[in-house]
Order: sequence, then C-alpha cells, then structure tokens
Amino acid sequence: MSRAPAIPIELTRGPFNLAEARRYGLTKDHLLGASWQRLGGGFYALRATAHHPEVVLAAISRRLPTTAVFSGRTAGWLHGLDLPPCDPVEVTIRSGSHTSRLTGVAVRRSDVSASETVTQRGYPTTSAVRTLADLGRRLPLVEAVAALDMALHRRLLKSEDLCSWVSAHPRYPGIGRLRRAIELAESATESVMETRLRLLLVMARLPRPQAQVSLYDEAGYFLGRPDFYYPLHRLALEYDGAYHRENLTGDNRRQNRLVDAGYRLLRFTAADVLSAPDSIVALVRRALSAGRAPLAAFNLRQPDRETL
Repeated sequence: MSRAPAIPIELTRGPFNLAEARRYGLTKDHLLGASWQRLGGGFYALRATAHHPEVVLAAISRRLPTTAVFSGRTAGWLHGLDLPPCDPVEVTIRSGSHTSRLTGVAVRRSDVSASETVTQRGYPTTSAVRTLADLGRRLPLVEAVAALDMALHRRLLKSEDLCSWVSAHPRYPGIGRLRRAIELAESATESVMETRLRLLLVMARLPRPQAQVSLYDEAGYFLGRPDFYYPLHRLALEYDGAYHRENLTGDNRRQNRLVDAGYRLLRFTAADVLSAPDSIVALVRRALSAGRAPLAAFNLRQPDRETL
C-alpha cells in the first residue's frame, strides 16, 4: 500500500491550482484524496480551511477580470461588518463585461468609479459609501437598516456621506429604499437585534425611541444606559442578549436603581422580537398610553457621577 504524500506547508496557506501542486510533488490523483477539496475553476485548498472566507475569496479573486471588485455583503465583510461574505460571494464588474457566470458568485454589472474602489484585506472592494449604498438599495429594509446601523456605529461613514451619494445618483434602482433606510438608521445602535426591535416599534407607527440615553437620579448619579428610551413617558426598553444573560446580577441591580428612581423598564429577548412581535408592540403601546410622566430635570444628562 502506497504511502500518502506529505502535505507541503506552502499549499496550506490558501488556494492553489494543479500546476502549483505539481511543483510540490502532488499529482491530480493526490488531490482527489481526503486532505484536499476542489473549489471550482481549477483551484484546490486544504480541506480543513477550504470554507474559510479568506480562502474562498482568494480563489475567486484569481478567476476574476482585473476590473472586478468585491461588493455587496462580501464588501461589507471586508470592511469589517458582521455580514455573510460567501453566501454568495458578491462581485461587481463593468457594465460591458462578458465574464461568464461563476459558481458560487453573484455577478452584477455596474460602473464603479475609481473613487468608489478601495483595497481591503488585499482585494479590490467597493468603498464604504458605495458598499452601504448598494446594500441599502438591494437588501430588504430591515436588513438594510441593520447594515447601515453597523457601519454608522463603527464610524465607517456618516449619514451625510450616504445622503450625498443619493443626491448624486437619483435614478439608481432602489434609491427610494436607500433613502428610507437612511432615515431609519441609528448610529447609537449596538446590535442587529436592537435594530430589529427599534424597527418593529417604528413600523407599528409607535414613536421612535431615543437610543443609548444615560439616565440619572435626582442627585445626578448615573443609573444606567438603556437601549431605548421614551423621555416624555420615562419608559426605558432593553434588549436582553447573551451579554445580559452573562451579567444578570449587574443588570438586576441596574433595573432596581432605575425603578427606584421612578423610571419604567421593559425587557425583551430574541424570542420576543422574532416570535412574538405583536406582543411587544401591544405592551409598549399600552405603556405609552398610560400617560406622560412629569418632566423632571434629572431625565436629562447630568455631569458623569457614575456609581458602581
């Protein structure tokens, strides 16, 4: 029984083709073994790393024309956003290009100017503004706003940058959806589920809450910073994600301080947002209908005097 060839370390760092494999002593038959996986387009990779985004994008980049750029969610991931980069890989090529379809790649034809092209992680990519403009035009509204929230929160761009792009491209497909996404975006939002909770309320025609507002007691001591807040009703809303579950004791203390100071607090989980949205809307609507609370000076931000 023949011994399996050693795995050359040079072929474990990314995709390679048959010619490159032969330089290190491997044949096409060797590449049919369990250690390797075919990626398409004549490229292979070590099976253990074949599905890593870096490897997938490296293989695809070698099959693209020189004028192609990564775009859409792939570009968002390259810019550091928490978006799926390879489901599918998204690429934009020039309008007149005759590039054929590529397996696992969503190819769009559009003119991307030099000013809208940057290099991210070594790959030609649409700029942050063009990337978010494309996502805002093409994704469903909630997903589009979530992407904008992430980008604004991480200061990849400003709302004004997107507004300027809209003004310069008034006839682009989906521009109305992008305008609406910009209106709904909130840079203070810290997670996708917070975005979903906020939009759930707004789309149910409830008032838009403020995000990440610091609350204080009458003496000016810091009490907490809820995810959302209705100041006229002294109503705070929290999305309880994994961080909250891991810090339950601290959250309970913070809740007690807020309630003791006269604030009201409603807490929701992913199950509430995804499986019982109507219940959330009804509960918040009733809380807002209970009437406005007296406007107290300590509703507003005071100089930081945070307690432990």
